[in-house]
Amino acid sequence: MAWFVLIALFWLLFTTRYLGGENLGYLDSKVLPQPVGEPSEAHHGVVASLANFGNGAAPGTRERIQSVRKYLDAISDGREFDSEFRPLEQGWLRGEWVLGPGANPRRRILYIHGGAFYAGSPKSHRSMTDRLSRLLDAAVFSLDYRLMPEHRRQDGIDDCRNAYRWILANGPEGAEELDFLLVAGDSAGGNLTLSTIAWARDEGLRAADAVVAFSPSTDSTLESPSWRSNLASDPMLGPGFGKLLKLPRPLLLWLQWLRDRIRPLDPRVSPLRGDLSGLPPVLVQASEAEMLFDDARRYVARAEEAGSPALLQTWPYMVHVWQIFNPELPEAEEAFANVAEFVASAVGAEDPACT
Repeated sequence: MAWFVLIALFWLLFTTRYLGGENLGYLDSKVLPQPVGEPSEAHHGVVASLANFGNGAAPGTRERIQSVRKYLDAISDGREFDSEFRPLEQGWLRGEWVLGPGANPRRRILYIHGGAFYAGSPKSHRSMTDRLSRLLDAAVFSLDYRLMPEHRRQDGIDDCRNAYRWILANGPEGAEELDFLLVAGDSAGGNLTLSTIAWARDEGLRAADAVVAFSPSTDSTLESPSWRSNLASDPMLGPGFGKLLKLPRPLLLWLQWLRDRIRPLDPRVSPLRGDLSGLPPVLVQASEAEMLFDDARRYVARAEEAGSPALLQTWPYMVHVWQIFNPELPEAEEAFANVAEFVASAVGAEDPACT
């Protein structure tokens, strides 16, 4: 019996320290939300549209994966866009250029879509890439990175890193230097965005002029309290992850490790837990009602602690990545207006391209 207890204690200690890492709860009071107002009527419609999101299938099952992929790709159906969508497949590189009217090819955005690392595509996020191209007068490259479970988590990470290096020297018309670079992503894509900019710093590559992360996942150890405290208030992530979060956290850490083949605390999958010094200006937008809220504010708090310029903007009540529901949601339009202001501030002057 004594040996069993010792083995159990060793297993628990190994799991929490080797896989989970340091408790970062001290960050939760450093960046506080400032709730204002009530959600728009349009937001209630968006919440209603999520009623059948994922069809209630268990996370990770083939049925749920296909359901979520279908739902996300259908978001852009029936919409009219001002941008040109130009597919690109060049060896390992896949994606599409999104070119708003008169977009400057020397102003570029690398966009990394969300979808929990197993769904999403350039098509699913056209409402965001079209808006960013027009907003910032920039050519957007929307990356079609490799998804799980068909590929490893590291494959998607490598695609983002290679795309970052590639976009520094290539525009929509071919090889060409750039004048401005924004890296942006949402949810899982926000995770990849923040991981990629830290890698670019370590590689000594040209830094992005600005970075935007919409509702990012920043900590794969699932330690953030809002994962559970906001379970009932998150109509997008809550139904899919509710059953999974009933499992003890040590077991979830092992499942994460086995799935990703990367320790959950590794900065490649948990950018919050890496070196956050020397990064370009980062804007993080999040909803105070979503499960990833504490992931967002912890990242900003720790980036500020490390001396990097970081700004957190929060909205009450909003669904996860509400910016994708533009122009229907006035809160989405407000969020994009804030992006334009942030970019103008990050480059050190009023940017005439930000309209």
